[in-house]
Amino acid sequence: MAGGQDDGGRMVTVSVLLTLHIPGAQSLKEKRAVVRSLVERIRARLNLSAAEVGLLDRIQAARVGFAIVSGDIAEAHRLADDARRFVDSELLGRAEVVRAEVEELVMGED
Repeated sequence: MAGGQDDGGRMVTVSVLLTLHIPGAQSLKEKRAVVRSLVERIRARLNLSAAEVGLLDRIQAARVGFAIVSGDIAEAHRLADDARRFVDSELLGRAEVVRAEVEELVMGED
């Protein structure tokens, strides 16, 4: 609320947490190369916040999270779906998504 006026806007956040299986990784270094590449591509190509957030010491597993912020629920979910398809194509032959969790938060609703 700027200047004491409420413009009626809202903020939608869609957070996605992916659990990955990386069967070809034989060391943490190999695993991190796959995960680092994925996170960097999500950030660069899709302009989303992304990070490796869990299973850091497991050689063939990782958790990667990313988030979308928008003023429109449908747009936020469309971008999340686009990002999931992008992730699947980036991981093809190197890793697979074995679990996906999606959470939506809406703020500023009347």
